[in-house]
Amino acid sequence: MINILFFAPICGICAILYACYKSILINKIPVHDKEMNFIANAIRNGAFTFIKREYKVILIFVFIISILLLILNLNLNEKQLLLQPITFILGAFGSAFAGFLGMNIATKANVRTTISAKKSIYSALLVAFNGGIVMGMNVAGIGLLGLSLLFSISYLICDSISTVLVILTGFSMGASLIALFARVGGGIFTKGADVGADLVGKIEVGIPEDDPRNPATIADNVGDNVGDVTGMGADLFESYIGALLACMVIGSTVLCNTFTKDENLIFVVLPMFISGIGILASIVGSFFIKYNTSQNPQKILNNCNNISVFLMIIFSSIGIYFLIPNTFQLLNSDNIYYKTGIYISIISGILTGVVIALSTEYYCSKNKKPVNDIVIASSSGHATNIISGISVGMHSTVIPILSIAISIIISSYFAGVYGISLAAVGMLSTIGMQLSIDAFGPIVDNAGGIAVMVKSESYLRERTDQLDAVGNTTAAIGKGFAIGSAALTAFALFTAYQTQISIFLNNNNSVSIDITKPHVVAGMFIGAMLPFFFSALTINAVGTAANAIIKESRTQLKDILKFNKKPNYEKCIDISTIAALKGMVKPGILVILVPIIGGLMDRTGLFLGGILAGATISGVVMAIFMANAGGAWDNAKKQIEEEKPIIKKNMGKGSSKHQASITGDTVGDPFKDTAGPSINILIKLMSIISLIIIPFISKFGFSLFENY
Repeated sequence: MINILFFAPICGICAILYACYKSILINKIPVHDKEMNFIANAIRNGAFTFIKREYKVILIFVFIISILLLILNLNLNEKQLLLQPITFILGAFGSAFAGFLGMNIATKANVRTTISAKKSIYSALLVAFNGGIVMGMNVAGIGLLGLSLLFSISYLICDSISTVLVILTGFSMGASLIALFARVGGGIFTKGADVGADLVGKIEVGIPEDDPRNPATIADNVGDNVGDVTGMGADLFESYIGALLACMVIGSTVLCNTFTKDENLIFVVLPMFISGIGILASIVGSFFIKYNTSQNPQKILNNCNNISVFLMIIFSSIGIYFLIPNTFQLLNSDNIYYKTGIYISIISGILTGVVIALSTEYYCSKNKKPVNDIVIASSSGHATNIISGISVGMHSTVIPILSIAISIIISSYFAGVYGISLAAVGMLSTIGMQLSIDAFGPIVDNAGGIAVMVKSESYLRERTDQLDAVGNTTAAIGKGFAIGSAALTAFALFTAYQTQISIFLNNNNSVSIDITKPHVVAGMFIGAMLPFFFSALTINAVGTAANAIIKESRTQLKDILKFNKKPNYEKCIDISTIAALKGMVKPGILVILVPIIGGLMDRTGLFLGGILAGATISGVVMAIFMANAGGAWDNAKKQIEEEKPIIKKNMGKGSSKHQASITGDTVGDPFKDTAGPSINILIKLMSIISLIIIPFISKFGFSLFENY
């Protein structure tokens, strides 16, 4: 097993080195266009200004929670658990650093993508994809390297594997905390600026999107980086760590009579081994982008992803064949499982991710029936556009939810709860490739904005627009993938929570969270309500930010259009920053306090278990609905903009149909980029906090529901 422990950190280092190599290639591309460089620097400076101020606020939360963890573990008289605050800080740092690196390269790759588009659309695609690879590989590499090293160190220091895993929950919680604020804060910033820019610029004044006269346009492009790059990176970083940790916790309950006690730890280490294979498969898959120059951009990206998935399926089967014994059991279970069940569970998770991606692509892509329906509905006005978009979003939940349900049933049948957790690991195993494709979206979006702002040649804008349309779809697929992985990860964390309850509260006796118990049902209702309340807070924050941007933009545009004054971009960036920092605090406090209060009310953990179950189920469905409705509205607007106006026909830019589609896109923006993706972190962070506080609530919690 010692040799296996070396594999994960080596793969993590390979990912980081590969990201460094791609970063060097991007930096070598010269930027000679002064006007493009000026706009790119304005976007970059705005992004770094926001991220510095955001991290200062987050640092306060990290400090307070570190102290609370220290006090909590001192009260438990567990000296080894004093390592948990350290792992918490390292998890927060790892997530923040991965997001910082991603945003750093995204704000360099955007202008270089625009410049490369002068050569060909493929050259631009390659630069944007390489920028995405830097983000994807850093997230996977830093996550796996950090977790595997901390596991090895803790294993040498601690006297039990359960203590090691409790310590590592701090690493996952740190990553989740950063993800929450990065996703919520970045989402509020980007959509507040985007909505404000669209409503004043395109609807009220009638100037084009990304017109340099619009003072909010730089803030809008800054938002693409802080929301869709840093936010998404932090989101998937914490999903990645959460899935691995949950599987490791459940793996500690796996028994094999043919193995010694130490050899049984292979089931704990296996998730990290599988993730290491996924990193290697993603690296190899990324090379195939050079051999698809004759295809359209969407197919090129899809092929790279498909190759990574195929290699993952092949390599993981070889590893499982040599590492895992023929049969095994789970603690407190008489069922006998076979090693083929482990492989089937991993495959079910991988294929579920593929199905969710294909479903999202269908519902959010231009010229497909769902988006066409919204385009047709837009001809009748704003209200019918909204109705159609909501319908598409609701309809889009069916396939992802069914695929997740089928994956849970299959993996559970073949490998029990351990199989379900492995399905989550399998889905996220090629996160390096998935995030590379997702980060491609905001990079090409920025590239298109730069092309418009410098009033470049029409052919250049056509190329960047084509990539931007593909980027919208890849971003939507990325959100669908993040939500799907969140569902399996949350379920795995929920199972790990139940496992830890059995260990800490009931002396290894199996515990079931019985939904016929009144206090469990009450917890489920409260949990089901939380995603709605959480979304209300985040969407309202977007509205507040947009309102402030609208007022500022109106004031400036009067002088800009009348007296040809220069726009004050920094003012709008500052307004969005302040609104985002204020808006992210309440949702953050909500997510932290709910599991603590719920746990202290019932020391058995069942009431809190009900809250987690309710939040997971309603949160996943709501997140899919919001993300896909927003993505479909966005591409419906772009499809209408590409129409060629005909005399006396309601088509193309400036038409009433276009105005209706802008309204739909504006409503969908906070859906798909703020509230929807943030729900992922809500359900996972609550689960992680619940895992951490189990020892505390078992000792200091009340028994308000003991009569039940």
